[in-house]
Amino acid sequence: MDNALLWILILPGMILGGLAQTWVKGAVSRFSRVPLSQGLTGAQVARMVLDSKGLRQVRIEPVRGVLSDHYDPRSQVLRLSEPVYGASTIAAAGIAAHEAGHAIQDAEDYAPMEFRTAIVPLVKAGSSIAPLIFFGGLLIQSPAVMWAGAILFGASSLFALVTLPVEFDASRRALNHLQGLGILRGEGEMDGARKVLRAAAWTYVAAAVAAIGSWAIYLLMSRRR
Repeated sequence: MDNALLWILILPGMILGGLAQTWVKGAVSRFSRVPLSQGLTGAQVARMVLDSKGLRQVRIEPVRGVLSDHYDPRSQVLRLSEPVYGASTIAAAGIAAHEAGHAIQDAEDYAPMEFRTAIVPLVKAGSSIAPLIFFGGLLIQSPAVMWAGAILFGASSLFALVTLPVEFDASRRALNHLQGLGILRGEGEMDGARKVLRAAAWTYVAAAVAAIGSWAIYLLMSRRR
């Protein structure tokens, strides 16, 4: 494969990924120093959002790490990183409400989230087995096997694309609840939460671009063989 084409496929994801990570870390760091006027911790914010939708069965637990916040639909547990769980800041409120938004999506059978959850086994298989199949086909000079590996690898790209509406919708729900429940007061606090969530969203955009670029490399190599 031509080196120039290879860089064209790889560079956008690398550049966007680096910029997105810098942006989100900067936004979270900045608004983690801005206290929430209501004095609520991230765990309390998540609880308020969940209870407002009748989701009292969803547990909230602390988890180690930074930006390791996530919702587990299998066990219906919302896990917040330690800097978010007990912090009373605008960043903590925005992140906690965003993760609560995923729990609401799950309860409402939000179609993109349901589809994303359904393809997780395929994505796991694709990310681990597809490269082996692809390069095995390359070694034995079998275009059919290479195509099988390339197509299976495409599950990761599909997952990254489906993640975009899921994450954007969770952020939209988060901002609506933060305002509607009176958790954030004034345009200043809303603007801070909006900046944190917007920066986080770009990490998923970068991941999607990188995944598509990688998949394109597999497909082009299969085609040329």
